[in-house]
Amino acid sequence: MNRTLTALFAAFEAALVAGIGVAIPLAPLTVLWGAQYGFAPDWAIFWRASADAWLVGHGVDLAVTLDAATARSAGFAGVTTPFDVGMAALGFALLTVLLAVRAGRRIGEAGHRVAGSIVALLVFALLAFGVTASARFPLVQPSLAQGTLLPTLVFAIGLAIGLLRAHGASDAVPDRIGDWMAGWRESTRATLSVVLRGGAATAAIVTAIAAILVAVLFIGNYARIITLYEGLHGEGLGGFAITLGQLAFLPNLVVWAASWLVGPGFSIGAGSSVTPIATALGPIPALPVLGALPQGDSPFGLAGLLVPVIAGFLVGAVFRGRLVGTQGIVGPRQVLLAGAGIGVVGGAVLGILAAASAGGVGPGRLQVVGPDGWQIALWAAVEIAVAALFGMLVASRQPQPRAEPGEAATQPVRRLG
Repeated sequence: MNRTLTALFAAFEAALVAGIGVAIPLAPLTVLWGAQYGFAPDWAIFWRASADAWLVGHGVDLAVTLDAATARSAGFAGVTTPFDVGMAALGFALLTVLLAVRAGRRIGEAGHRVAGSIVALLVFALLAFGVTASARFPLVQPSLAQGTLLPTLVFAIGLAIGLLRAHGASDAVPDRIGDWMAGWRESTRATLSVVLRGGAATAAIVTAIAAILVAVLFIGNYARIITLYEGLHGEGLGGFAITLGQLAFLPNLVVWAASWLVGPGFSIGAGSSVTPIATALGPIPALPVLGALPQGDSPFGLAGLLVPVIAGFLVGAVFRGRLVGTQGIVGPRQVLLAGAGIGVVGGAVLGILAAASAGGVGPGRLQVVGPDGWQIALWAAVEIAVAALFGMLVASRQPQPRAEPGEAATQPVRRLG
């Protein structure tokens, strides 16, 4: 495929990613516009709502101003000063990354990767700018700079992953990294591999357990969730639109559950807290999904704190065998560095996710919703590091097969990536 066709193909892929993201909220809202409102309101209202949802999903701040009637109907009577809505609905960002990975793989297979990537990024940035500009309204003002840059940044991450997957081992970038690392000591490469893989694995385990916990909470609080749905009087299409909006926040809920397992938990408004030790909630929005929140103190809440500890211990025990020391001997310093590194990487991943899932959703106390990323990162790093270190120490006491002289020193080490 020549350069011109590659550029056109890349532009189409970028437009497809942006179009699907905006169309997901727009399609049901358009059906709602015709079926429930009889095409009476201006369709631009539903377009702006869809654009705002897509922008919020990528972390773009919305400056919202409520008039008196809207504030009363939303339960915010007396709120007349503007406030920011800045919580990212991570479902949209996740969708953009997944679609961008597919686009990057297809562009990489088409050839002319550099030109195709540049065109894709420029087209996506232009579309993001257009969506942001079209959504600006006196009562809701998305940040034009954030609306252009943040969705494009999310798209660029997925695009880069897709390009790397398209070329795999034949790509020049991994080869250059491997050549650069070839001069490192074997023990250093092995330790770095254990730190990166072990930290990511621990964060993945905690997040997976958190997802299971969210599913259990939904099942256990099904009656309360249905009651909240009935209180909204959304009828069929309205209820579907509400459900779709809540699905966009489902990854946020999983991250909040992971923050709960780590210890600091999260808040639903300033002055509130949801932790394994106690739950203290003030007035919260009447969203059905919030009906799954734990109520009061849980006698088994402290057991949740064992999840990151057990995950760190198991990862440390499993990855201990991948450490390679001088002449086959793994010293205590190397074990200590590996355990601490696993904790730092795992804590950093969970902290970044926690920070991305938090933000403001309303006026006043609702400007503080979600976990504190720094607290989650610090707690998780300490818990995982200590547990991983113990796991490595326990694994080191297991009998190891005796190696012939010189055999351990010549063991191959897997290249990173």
